[in-house]
Amino acid sequence: MGRVSGKVALVTGAAMGLGAETARRLAREGAAVMLTDVADGQADDVLRGIRAEGGRAEFRHQDVTSEQGWADIVAATKAAFGGLHVLVNNAGVAGESTPLAELTFDQWRRIQSVNLDGVFLGMRACGPVIAESGGGSIINLSSILGKVGLPNAGAYCASKGGVLLLTKAAALEWAPLGIRVNSVHPGFIETPMVTTALQQAENGNEMRDQLISAHALGRFGVPREIADAILFLASDESSFMTGAELVIDGGYTAH
Repeated sequence: MGRVSGKVALVTGAAMGLGAETARRLAREGAAVMLTDVADGQADDVLRGIRAEGGRAEFRHQDVTSEQGWADIVAATKAAFGGLHVLVNNAGVAGESTPLAELTFDQWRRIQSVNLDGVFLGMRACGPVIAESGGGSIINLSSILGKVGLPNAGAYCASKGGVLLLTKAAALEWAPLGIRVNSVHPGFIETPMVTTALQQAENGNEMRDQLISAHALGRFGVPREIADAILFLASDESSFMTGAELVIDGGYTAH
């Protein structure tokens, strides 16, 4: 028996990075997993890998900013697996490094719509189904930048800070329904999002060195280290945790 055997999990942004590793980890521990993303080709690769290992999984294209899209995903998950117990709100965008005074409203709205609106829509669509399925766990991916600031990342910090407090409000409302809601706050992790952001920066190599030095452990994290934490929150091992902030940052915020 795996640590999440008998559970049905929905993972957004599952085509790469933290989402892909989380989907694989949950499937290996016995969950049936619905993968969603806008990157169909890469998500198909993840899906085939899970099935090749004997896991149960399906994939659906999803834009997490679409209200109707969420209704469709919930219906597809119920049709495929009969219910839902775990929601991992992982889909997110970083945006370009931009001074606040130069940030356009369109840039601001794009980041909020994916990172914060997508989490709200996901919880609202999935919460009732999780309750109907007997309760479960919602894991919202925030960031250390939802707890501390970073210059030229104001929109991203605002979106992830919003995820933090939305998580706590939902945890208080939904505890009577048997739904636990927690947030995960990764430090800088070796993912396509971080790599792309550093590549786009004028001084990317210097910035990478500075960021690594800000982590007490002297390195970036790897996706497995975050997926392991998400697995813990998805499992019954974390049955007394709700409204919590699970910080996995190599000591970045210990300063």
